[in-house]
Formats: sequence, C-alpha cells, structure tokens
Amino acid sequence: MNIQLKPEQEQFIQTQIARGKYENASEVVDKALKLLEEWEKGYQNWVEQTRQKVEVAVEQLDRGEGIDEEVVVERLWEKLRQARENIALNNILSPMRQIKI
Repeated sequence: MNIQLKPEQEQFIQTQIARGKYENASEVVDKALKLLEEWEKGYQNWVEQTRQKVEVAVEQLDRGEGIDEEVVVERLWEKLRQARENIALNNILSPMRQIKI
C-alpha cells in the first residue's frame, strides 16, 4: 500500500526519528495506528455507555423520576463554577510546582 503524506506529516515523522524515539517511519506510523485503534475502541465504548445511560434516563422519566429543570441547571452552574475554580487554582499552583527546594 502506498500513501501520500502532507509535508507537515512527513516533517513530524522525521522529527520523531531525529529525536531518537523511533528508528524509522514505519515505527512512527505503526504507533500512530495503534493509538488510533485505541482511541476508536474508547470512543465506541463511550458511545455504548452513553446509549445505556440514555436508556436508563428515559426509563426513569417514564416512571416520573425526572429532576426538575431548575435543579439540573443549578447543578450544571455549580459544576462549571468548580471547574473554573480548579483551573484558576491549577494556574496559580503550576509555577509553584516547578520550584525546586
């Protein structure tokens, strides 16, 4: 099989070889394909888990076990606030982690 690479892809492969991480282009492509395969499997697992969660949620809604929309929105805002706080904290602590004592 022959494939055509874009110049930036060829450059990336050459850089990986020059860094000594791989001995040749075949090793780089092999690793890339393995990572793609792992990603695809993970994605398919995520899709299946999401389908199952949706089925459970629909069943719960059918039984009248749903959560009020205001509660859902409030929970989402809280998660967003916590995520922003974590990002801000990481930005503050990140330079401190680099200091060697």
